[in-house]
Amino acid sequence: MSGLGRLFGKGKKEKEPTPEEAIQKLKETEKILIKKQEFLEQKIQQELQTAKKHGTKNKRAALQVLRRKKRLEQQLAQTDGTLSTLEFQREAIENATTNAEVLRTMELAARGMKKAYQDMDIDKVDELMADITEQQEVAQQISDAISRPVGFGDDVDEDELLEELEELEQEELARELLNVEDKEKEPPVKLPSVPSTHLPVAPASKTDEDEALKQLAEWVS
Repeated sequence: MSGLGRLFGKGKKEKEPTPEEAIQKLKETEKILIKKQEFLEQKIQQELQTAKKHGTKNKRAALQVLRRKKRLEQQLAQTDGTLSTLEFQREAIENATTNAEVLRTMELAARGMKKAYQDMDIDKVDELMADITEQQEVAQQISDAISRPVGFGDDVDEDELLEELEELEQEELARELLNVEDKEKEPPVKLPSVPSTHLPVAPASKTDEDEALKQLAEWVS
């Protein structure tokens, strides 16, 4: 049995605590030390007030109080150091636990990725992508063929159509010219001639008016 084991009365090996148990135990000890700090700080203030109270009136009592105050300050410094050590140890365990958990997660992810890709072959992937590309090209060709207008006479020469259109235009122009020539050959419309007799300027008599009306009627007929 080691000296440390004899000191704490441990005759056999105890079960090692888990990181969670160790962290919990450290936190409990830290709480105890924090309470001790508060107690020591309070006692130091009390001893300081007592020393001030004695002052020069009771020098011996004042020195005794200051010695107690000094011992309390040493205990407080030791408690502060111990608490800092425990906090450092707890933080180290917490970091180690976090790192271990991260490593386990990464290992699990690596196994999962390996499982996902174990049935895959890069050559098969390349072949699959080539097939997909080929099928896309075929689909595009089919779409183009379906969307192309379908009809008869698509192979007619456009120049031939233009020539036929020009002939039709020439025929229409010739027909219009022929109509103009036919109109020119028609006899002109004969209009009645203007009477050569002059109408009297002065007012005519009743007989003269009858004669004039008679002549005018004959001219119109």
